[in-house]
Amino acid sequence: MQYDAVVIGAGHNGLASAIHLAKAGWKVAVFESASQPGGAVKTVEATLPGFRHDLGAMNLSLFAGSAFFREFEADLLAHGLEFVPAAQTFSSVFPDGRWLGVDLDIERTVELIGRFSSADAKQWRQMVAEFGNDAPHIFALLGTPMPSWALVRVLYKAWREKGRTWCFDTLRLILSSPREFLEENFESEQVKSLMACWGMHLDFAPDVAGGALFPYLESMANQSFGMVLGKGGADTIVRAMASLLESMGGEIHLATEVTKVKVEANIATGVRLADGRIIDAKRAVVANLAPQVLFGRLIPYTALPEGFSQHMRSFKYGPGTMMIHLALTELPEWQASNSLKSFAYVHVAPFLSDMAQAYNEAIDGLLPGSPVIVVGQPTAIDPGRAPDGKHILWLQVRVLPAIIKGDAAGAILATDWAGAKEGYADRVVEKLSGYAPNLPGAILRRAVYSPSDLERENPNLVGGDNLAGSHHLRQNFLFRPALGWSRYRMPIERLYMVGASTWPGAGTGAGSGQLLGKMLSQR
Repeated sequence: MQYDAVVIGAGHNGLASAIHLAKAGWKVAVFESASQPGGAVKTVEATLPGFRHDLGAMNLSLFAGSAFFREFEADLLAHGLEFVPAAQTFSSVFPDGRWLGVDLDIERTVELIGRFSSADAKQWRQMVAEFGNDAPHIFALLGTPMPSWALVRVLYKAWREKGRTWCFDTLRLILSSPREFLEENFESEQVKSLMACWGMHLDFAPDVAGGALFPYLESMANQSFGMVLGKGGADTIVRAMASLLESMGGEIHLATEVTKVKVEANIATGVRLADGRIIDAKRAVVANLAPQVLFGRLIPYTALPEGFSQHMRSFKYGPGTMMIHLALTELPEWQASNSLKSFAYVHVAPFLSDMAQAYNEAIDGLLPGSPVIVVGQPTAIDPGRAPDGKHILWLQVRVLPAIIKGDAAGAILATDWAGAKEGYADRVVEKLSGYAPNLPGAILRRAVYSPSDLERENPNLVGGDNLAGSHHLRQNFLFRPALGWSRYRMPIERLYMVGASTWPGAGTGAGSGQLLGKMLSQR
């Protein structure tokens, strides 16, 4: 069988590339080892029939604001894509019974912040006002190939319109740690913690350089635009993309594992499947894979230049993640306020010191004594994900060790995830019950995915890193996945790599798929 392009992996970046190529008239086939497309964007009945849980990504705001969606919006909507907006976006609860949240209504947010600091309320309002003018330049930077003449134009435009001081201030923001940025701008520990939690969604603990930008962008974007979930589940984007691709003549082959990329005279010519079939690709092989999945497994390191091979071997992954999915009789009764029931996210961290401690323990190989928990309440926004009157809870436990060396609390003796995961899930539920006492009694069923389970489900999530690679400065921007290889082209001709391990990194924005798809389709 012969195609113009073969795409390995039906994650949303692989599908985005395939759609661009199919639109340009290429004959395209996507091969996916799993029985369901989507990669880390999947929705399944993980607990009980009728309870639809997002296995990984839940927030689709990046997709809704992406260049890919802008280009294909009408087509995707015609193929079934549906969003559900959330006006009450994210919040944090604190041990003293107080809370803080961000509402699309800025007056409500400012009033909540003012309970902790009038100065911070004023600073928040000013920061949001400035964000409206700053955001186009920042998002243009994050959506541009690196390096490229387009990047030069983006930087020059920012210099002309915003001035030298703004450009250097933005560079300083990009290089700062969350704590540095937050302490410079706010006085309340609660406001700092509210924003810093977004750093923990990546692998940015409070004191990690380069971690300030994401908390800033997420906080300001949620205040300015709200949040978007997928109606019925995050997989609405994947189902719409797959349907659109097939309507263009593209093919998607599920439960079809690629075991080798064929390379002849340093040119990728196709792939070999697990059943022995050879699939030829005349123009491109696009791998929606993490570096250590593509290289060393599908292509031997010996086939690569020595320097590049070393970069791929040393590609760093962030801490692991645990996902806990709960089927509930009712939503949590948050002691801090009944208003928390309407928020898409409730962060239970609670302070910068707690986040830093959990991160350091995980990096040292220890199960954190007090887990950092992201509580997603999708049925508060989209009730149709559960049977009438019932609910689901999406719990993401941030920063866990891939390999367990011990337990910081000294209670869990197992050093393998198969033996430790249920005990650690109990610790998570116990911590949450201190903020919402009704939770244990409301649980109908739970499904726990440890870091090793996540990697087994999706090999790109090495060590359970749901971001498919650390976003620290040494491995971001021009260095993602390695310096000199940030434009998706690999040292083997006609071989390209997209996905969360490549620029612009993790999230549901389809950035790498969009950028590569446009590059190839314009040739």
